[in-house]
Parts: sequence; C-alpha cells; structure tokens
Amino acid sequence: MKDFGFFPDAASTYAGDVDALFFFLVALSVVFGLLIASLLAAFAVRYRRRDAAQQGEAVGSPLWLELAWSLIPLGLVMVIFVWSAQLFFKLHRVPKDAIEIHVVGKRWMWKAQHVTGQREINELHVPVGVPIRLTLTSEDVIHSFFVPAFRMKKDAVPGRYNTAWFEATSPGEYHLFCAEYCGTKHSQMIGRIVVMEPAAFQAWLAGGAEGVSMAEAGEQLFQKYACVTCHRDDSGGRGPNLAGVFGSEVELQGGARVLADAEYVRESIVTPSARITAGYQPIMPSYKGQLSEEQLLQLIAYLETLGEAAEAEMPVTAAAPGVPEPARAQDPVSP
Repeated sequence: MKDFGFFPDAASTYAGDVDALFFFLVALSVVFGLLIASLLAAFAVRYRRRDAAQQGEAVGSPLWLELAWSLIPLGLVMVIFVWSAQLFFKLHRVPKDAIEIHVVGKRWMWKAQHVTGQREINELHVPVGVPIRLTLTSEDVIHSFFVPAFRMKKDAVPGRYNTAWFEATSPGEYHLFCAEYCGTKHSQMIGRIVVMEPAAFQAWLAGGAEGVSMAEAGEQLFQKYACVTCHRDDSGGRGPNLAGVFGSEVELQGGARVLADAEYVRESIVTPSARITAGYQPIMPSYKGQLSEEQLLQLIAYLETLGEAAEAEMPVTAAAPGVPEPARAQDPVSP
C-alpha cells in the first residue's frame, strides 16, 4: 500500500491495529452491500408482477431463517464492539515510561515544549521506539493534532488538557496537520514529526538552544508573580502550602473533595474563585490573560515537582521483626 500511494505509512505501534479494524469494517460493508443489492435485483426480477390481475401469495418464513438473519448480524456487531473497545483502551492507556511533551495549538501553528526546556514550532523531534505522551491544549479555538502515519488524532481544546500518545516504529519525517477547521489559514497549520534514532535524538537535545526546563521556568514564574508570598512553606500564608498538593485530594469549602491534577491547577490559577479550598478566603486574583498556555503548563510542571519532592522527603520507618508496620497518616492538604 505504500507503493500504491493510497494509504500513508503505518509508522506507530498501533497503526496496524487501526488499519486492521478499518479494513474489516470496509470488507463487511462491501460484502453486505453487494449481497443486499444482488438480492434486491434478483427478487425484483423473479417476483415481478407479470399480469395486472395477479395477486401475491402469503409466504411463511421458517424459524431457521428468522434466527439466521437475527443472530448473524448480532454476532458481527459484538465482534466489532469487542474489537473496537480493545483498540480504544489501547489508544487511551498511556505507557508509564512515556516521554512527556506539551503541545499548544495557536492560529496557525503548533508549539511544542519538552520537559527539558527545548521548544519547537511546527516541528516535533522524538526518538524511535520510545512512547511519547502528548498533553494538548489551545490558546484560541479548537484545533486537532493529526498525524496520519501514526493513525493518531486528538483535539486541542481551549481551557482543557487532552492526552494522546504514540510510539514511532520507523525513523523519518511524517506529516502533521490540523484536522479541525480553525480559520482562514487552517490549511497552512501544518508541520512535521521528526523520528530519530535514540542516539541522534540525544545529540539533538544536547545541541539545541540552552534553556531551563519547564519546571525551572515554572519556578521562575512562581517567584516573578509573587506566588510565594501567599503560598508559603509554613502554615502562616494566606494561601495553602503547595508542597505535596499535586496528585492528591483537596478538600473544598462545603466538604467536597477534588483531585489536584493539571485541570484543577489551571482552573485555580485562571479562575481561582471557582472552587475555594477549605479553610481559606477567596482572595486570590485571577491571572487570566496574564499567563499564556505555555506559562500555565510550566507552572503546573513546577507544582508537580513540589509534589514529587514532598513524597520523596516523607519519612519511612521500618517495623521491627514480627511487628506490623503502622499505617501512614495522611496529612490534610488543600491547594
């Protein structure tokens, strides 16, 4: 099919699975379409009225025929359901060892940030044979990150973080498109995915422009906007201590609890009055319009490192032989 030019390359680990399901559905549609059209034409000719006074005769359907045209389609539909459900879960379960890359759509370009600090526009360099996790969002309207060779398409929605992943199987360059109409220059919102051998990718990382990592950039923003004056390391701040908050449950005013993930942190920065942490007053100003989506992702990356640091510093006491280890108390947290 590559030489034929009708289908793009299958260059990801799940591209073959997507193609197999697609071809199965096409073959099933062709078979049943031809069968129905042939029977319709044959019955129209065989059972046509030959005389104006001719009357049709009642014909009974045998039980086996009724069961056949009920159970066979049911079985085929169940095969499609199970097959597609398995593929759906495979496409949405990101491997734990995946490399994190953040992508922001903006009319009319794709901006990518590596966690180590490298930034790209309309290009994305990745190593071959390594899972890549993409966190997608948009600064303006809905875009859609579409790489045909990887059989991957995911929307980038303003104010929301969507996750997609792929693992490239062959080095090379692959087309990147926006698959959601986003304005007059939608057709120009294109780019490329550059898949490299691991050694070449490391060389590319080392040879790129020097800069700080996303977490370090987030820490600089945390200091620049004086977030540290309220979110102090002790309990005397006007805002909660953020160490260990990311990834934990937070109690809100009214008793509800919410997971402090990237969506919640973004909302707390842009619309801080939407969900108020229990025990604190709604005095935090909104930073909507002051921070770009890239800067918000950097702040989230920094807060995520605070959670990892707090977990690493948590003391672990070994129990004496024969004595059960006491359960670790959960510290109350609230971002």
